[in-house]
Amino acid sequence: MKITLISDTHNKHKQITDDLPGGELILHAGDMTSMGYKHELINFFKWYEGLTNYDHRVFTAGNHDWGFQNNSNGVKTLLEDYPFIDYLEDNMYVLGDDYQTAIKIWGSPWQPEFYNWAFNLPRNGEELKNKWDMIPMDTDILITHGPAWGYVDDVEGRRGEHLGCELLAERIKVVKPKIHLCGHIHTGNGYMFDGDTHYINAAVLNERYNYAHKPFNIEWDPETNDLQFI
Repeated sequence: MKITLISDTHNKHKQITDDLPGGELILHAGDMTSMGYKHELINFFKWYEGLTNYDHRVFTAGNHDWGFQNNSNGVKTLLEDYPFIDYLEDNMYVLGDDYQTAIKIWGSPWQPEFYNWAFNLPRNGEELKNKWDMIPMDTDILITHGPAWGYVDDVEGRRGEHLGCELLAERIKVVKPKIHLCGHIHTGNGYMFDGDTHYINAAVLNERYNYAHKPFNIEWDPETNDLQFI
């Protein structure tokens, strides 16, 4: 499968269009807007659905995408006008007709408290643990807005400390998804592999919100979990 992974476009999604070669699947890990206003969401939805060089277009929200949290029903109504894109909020997208062999994608926008933004829950609290416990054991691709603690989550050169979620890291070690896509920490952009899971922070903007990191375009074998960058 040819897959493109992106995150944290913050209304600048059109700047990356030329770097999206197409394929079976494109995944966005949230923060597509600055504040989740209706006009921002519509602008993104139109663009995302218009990427017809991809067969499937899936995404979750991030801490900037307030509309998904504060006006959930309104946003779901908006999405009805864009039937060829799929939003995940603690639920699964199944790619394939036979569930046993299908690729199972779970998406969740939650993260530890971060300056009182959207989809924030207390770090290491029971509410956040409950969100991660929802991740099914048969998940192939996990999309969360924030990273797992210790994996593509540090602010290198500024503080050098890990900013990911400890509870998410623990759950990933149990579920062992083949791919974990995230964003949120812009300078965490990068790739790690622990022998079971490919961790990819696909934030395309730097901390100054300039387009600095190219989308991750990969060829992936779901059966062997072999992954190559293209």
